[in-house]
Amino acid sequence: MNSPRLQGKIAIVTGGSAGIGAAIVQRFVAEGARVLVGDRDQPRGDLLCQQIGPSAVFHGLDVADAASFADAIQCAVKMWGRLDILVNNAGIALPAATVQDTNLDQFEQLVDVNIRSVFLGCKLAYPHLKASRGCVLNISSMAGVTGQERHAVYGATKGAINALTKCAAVDWGRDGIRINALCPAGVWTNTLRVWMKMQPDAAGIDTYLKQIHALGYCPEPEEIASVAAFLCSDEAKFITGCLMPVSGGSECGYNVHAPVTLADPHS
Repeated sequence: MNSPRLQGKIAIVTGGSAGIGAAIVQRFVAEGARVLVGDRDQPRGDLLCQQIGPSAVFHGLDVADAASFADAIQCAVKMWGRLDILVNNAGIALPAATVQDTNLDQFEQLVDVNIRSVFLGCKLAYPHLKASRGCVLNISSMAGVTGQERHAVYGATKGAINALTKCAAVDWGRDGIRINALCPAGVWTNTLRVWMKMQPDAAGIDTYLKQIHALGYCPEPEEIASVAAFLCSDEAKFITGCLMPVSGGSECGYNVHAPVTLADPHS
């Protein structure tokens, strides 16, 4: 790695205790940033920060609660004097179902965690990012671009993130704030492994996940984190409003020769 690209930057990463969020925290610190790890899972968050060292600090955060989000932002600013980067990573992917098989409580939870949180983070961080001419990175999904079988509301929330990203980029450009979104397809996170175990042909899912990516494999979170570091660095200073696929070419057309049977939520 060349000289750290995020040297001296102050970042908040929501959902930062595990999966893609934890990989982003680790990569940002390696690139020279100090990171507030916002999450509800304190034991896992504390362990991650202990492993990383003093440049990562855990802070309890309910991303769907405005007061909790405001407190996290104020904590980062109080500790380190400013805020340069907000990564809206927190999200849920389950239940995975069609519109007709999603109940209202499930719909509202997906909306609260996946899109309300992004709105709150952007709104509350705005004055600090304007002062620092900072940036926002929203972790979205190719499900919000191309659609995905039996994942209707999840895909809808990710589509909303994509639209918000583009609209905010137009509004905030004059303030010097960049905002972009990363759109993975499959990534080997705990959530994906839980979903895999729910399927009737769990063993076949590994092959399926390789086939839907043109590069022939499903990536680890670190491969998403490397692109996140780029988009939040000065190397990407003329990139805003971008929906960046980090998807192994899945959007170019699925290469599935032997489709697996996905779980029926009625079964």
